[in-house]
Amino acid sequence: MTTFANDIIEWQRRHGRHDLPWQKRDAYAVWISEVMLQQTQVTTVIPYYERFMHRFPDIAALSRASLDEVLTHWSGLGYYSRARNLHRAARVVCERHEGEFPRSFDEVVALPGIGRSTAAAIMVFGFGERCAILDGNVKRVLARVRATEGYPGQKRVADALWQHAERLLPEGDVEVYTQGLMDLGAGVCTRVNPRCGVCPVGGHCVAFETGRVADFPAPRPRKLLPHKRCGMMIIECDGALLLEKRPMLGVWGGLWCFPEIAAAEDAAAVCMSRYGIHVESVEAMHIVEHGFTHFTLTISPLRMRATRIVHHASETDYRWIDIANVTHSAIPAPVRRIVEAMAIREAPQPA
Repeated sequence: MTTFANDIIEWQRRHGRHDLPWQKRDAYAVWISEVMLQQTQVTTVIPYYERFMHRFPDIAALSRASLDEVLTHWSGLGYYSRARNLHRAARVVCERHEGEFPRSFDEVVALPGIGRSTAAAIMVFGFGERCAILDGNVKRVLARVRATEGYPGQKRVADALWQHAERLLPEGDVEVYTQGLMDLGAGVCTRVNPRCGVCPVGGHCVAFETGRVADFPAPRPRKLLPHKRCGMMIIECDGALLLEKRPMLGVWGGLWCFPEIAAAEDAAAVCMSRYGIHVESVEAMHIVEHGFTHFTLTISPLRMRATRIVHHASETDYRWIDIANVTHSAIPAPVRRIVEAMAIREAPQPA
């Protein structure tokens, strides 16, 4: 394995990615990109990253912003705890580190939402330090190179991969090497249809040499995901929709969402008792299916046209938002899909 790192470095300089917008010696930019790239592909992240950085160009700007605004700029990326932790961490940096991103690994990994690999990436790309990373792409590369048996989410397997990552770390050119590992996993050593014929480290790869590339890494153990159902009330009045703010803990924490209703409840009665809203019509819309990591959800949307508001709900928890502005708010993906379906349905049809 003595030439493994050199082969990665040489390949990255010739064939790796060099034009990503966060490739700069800036810990803040690296931090934002690394968090966005968790569970999300580069092509999806780039436009979100650029909009986010335009609005929050530094830690001070992110710290001063409201959580609602941060979630609005995150809307559509999913895994919203990442955005909440970014906001919390920015405030911690401003309160405890005078607005300067900490330069020690221990202080970085202590920030909300930053794990060992993310902290290492910040140290490597933000400060040029020598640290091993182990994101999803790197896990796949190393699992194949060393033919490491087992699912990487298991502690025993993860510990073995961390040992490989640290043992293979070169003394110099760590930034190039680390970027090369990430690029290799993203574009060559892919989960399906890996391009082993052009891999720069095929000669080091036990899985390739033994014809077992497809066996590594082992997939997550299969288990039947629980299935849940809920109704959503799409309450419309004078061109606006009623949305409620979700509790911080739980699904879609802090986002604006259509009020939920149990299947057995009378939607019109709930509108009057809960919000003081009288509705004249209730129309069932198309079912929406949505998947989470730990369960699947079937949403039954009910479009409800309100004619009279008896009393106004608290603006803290509920808000009327113009239909045209809903998709510019901090909303989860199913709400966006429902609103977009309404717009398509009501768009003028060509003659």
